[in-house]
Amino acid sequence: MQNVSSSFFQSAWRRLRKNKGAVFGLYLIALAVLTGVFAYLFAPDHSPNANRMTVEIGGQKPGFSMLFFMLPKSKSVQKSVFFERLLNGQEDAYAYIPVYSWQQAGDSIIVQRYIDEGVAERQAYNIKNRDAGLSSIIVKKTFWLGTDKFGRDILSRLIVGVRVSLAVGLIAVVISLSIGIVLGLVAGYFGGSADKCIMWFINVVWSIPTLLLVFAITLALGKGFWQVFIAVGLTLWVNTARIIRTQVMSIRELQYVEAARALGFTGFRIIFRHILPNVLGPVMVMAASNFASAIVIEAGLSFLGVGVQPPQPSWGLMIKENYNFIITHNPLLAISPGICIMLLVLAFNLLGNGLRDALDVRSE
Repeated sequence: MQNVSSSFFQSAWRRLRKNKGAVFGLYLIALAVLTGVFAYLFAPDHSPNANRMTVEIGGQKPGFSMLFFMLPKSKSVQKSVFFERLLNGQEDAYAYIPVYSWQQAGDSIIVQRYIDEGVAERQAYNIKNRDAGLSSIIVKKTFWLGTDKFGRDILSRLIVGVRVSLAVGLIAVVISLSIGIVLGLVAGYFGGSADKCIMWFINVVWSIPTLLLVFAITLALGKGFWQVFIAVGLTLWVNTARIIRTQVMSIRELQYVEAARALGFTGFRIIFRHILPNVLGPVMVMAASNFASAIVIEAGLSFLGVGVQPPQPSWGLMIKENYNFIITHNPLLAISPGICIMLLVLAFNLLGNGLRDALDVRSE
């Protein structure tokens, strides 16, 4: 039995690798995961949540460059250890002041501070902050995708924001599959009153619009990072339960299940040891589909203001903050997070289609 199962999955893996769409989806997902793990190392803005605000340069177009006078902050900023920086970023030890030009005069530096396009203000600063032990410096920064209305780097927030999409997808899939698999197995195997009760509950939940149900759960749990994960997960289990129930109803009549009953095995042992491994194919396909759905739902919730809250970067929240620029001079500020959502959802849909074809035993 183990050899047959191993041979089947090896054959499925070979078929999956031949599917160009699924391979492309896998590469995109791997790139997104890698980006999410090392987000603060890749992002030009390594501050927590990529939330370095420079209001003077808000709403700038892609490729915008500016000189910055980096003034050490009055308080000393403790440098985080590597893993803490990897997880939460590093607080800036400098205040970033945009300038047109600068010149040094003794112990001071005189800058033409950028106020607006064509507007400057002359200011002088001490070169060295003895309390912080840091020297003032001038750097040039380029914002490859522009800045939002608060002057934050769009590219950095896109990079850090991939964590939210991947996290909400993963947690929602775990929750939805856990509930859907258990209810589907119980309903499909035992039938009778258990099946009727579970199906009644499934039909009631299914009759409620998904977004409305998410709203209700979110309002009950409150707005926040973890609340939206739970809310999305609790709305995606219905399709999984229905599919698993249908699969189990056909499998429970097979000879090996009848043999297990004849040997006196308990119902739950038969379900989890003999039936569940044989329905993992549809489960994997549903996992990819639910992952894509969770990303879209989270983006919609954040856009409507009931999902991830500022200043935490979320692609849906970025669209909300910058959608006014679509009809003005800089539409890419809102379009770029939309493209990221589209590509990640496309990747999981392509992977789901590839898994469906690869795990189809009728193709053997």
